[in-house]
Amino acid sequence: MKRTVNTIKAFKGKEKISVLTAYDYSTALIVDDSDIDMILVGDSLAMTMMGLDSTLPVSMEVMLHHTKCVTRAVQNALVVADMPFMSYHVSIEQAITNAGRFLQEANADAVKIEGGAVRVETIKKLTENDIPVLGHIGLTPQSVKAMGFKVQGRKSEDALKLLKDAVAIQDAGAFALVLECVPAGLAKDISEKLSIPTIGIGAGVHCDGQVLVYHDMLGMYPKLTPKFIKKYDEIGEKMKNAFKDYSQEVKTGKFPEDKHSF
Repeated sequence: MKRTVNTIKAFKGKEKISVLTAYDYSTALIVDDSDIDMILVGDSLAMTMMGLDSTLPVSMEVMLHHTKCVTRAVQNALVVADMPFMSYHVSIEQAITNAGRFLQEANADAVKIEGGAVRVETIKKLTENDIPVLGHIGLTPQSVKAMGFKVQGRKSEDALKLLKDAVAIQDAGAFALVLECVPAGLAKDISEKLSIPTIGIGAGVHCDGQVLVYHDMLGMYPKLTPKFIKKYDEIGEKMKNAFKDYSQEVKTGKFPEDKHSF
């Protein structure tokens, strides 16, 4: 069954929400066939797919390209496209135009926007124009130059600000909210305060759902391994071994055999 924004909202308090990234057609086919509720075409592809050091350089055109690849494959999950850095910062008009492109050109179901109360008017205008929005607070990678990669909300005043941000984003019309790298206790308080689902990443067990970058959970991105990552397999190592076996068989003449020939 195709998940919708209303499906996700209705999971609140009833069923945990599973979210994974995907950036291409073949991976999206596999993820969508795995009972995952939401697929995030994350700007994390700047790092995992393009080899960049942060999400900042990735462009609208790159994000649109990858979102199109994913939505061609997906029949069941809700597909959310990350709005890249500086695609919604200049003006509300810019945000509406760019977010609209994700729905109209790339067939995404929703967009994700980083930031707290400063994004309230943008989120409000997007949702008023029938563009569903997934919010994102805590550690926001597009703000890495300002905040770095570290847990957010440890001090009481910072925790209170995040709580206020969460409520403001909900009131602006977001259908759900990502909480990244915030203490578990604070994530619990926010989750209990909100009527919309929270999606945690490094935010503990009390969120309404969880999101991971699939490269991280499969051991395919060795450059960065945060504490909150659980490796479900070592696909990266298995791929490397398979590639080595192939190379060796080619060099020794073991592959191809007669059965591989016409």
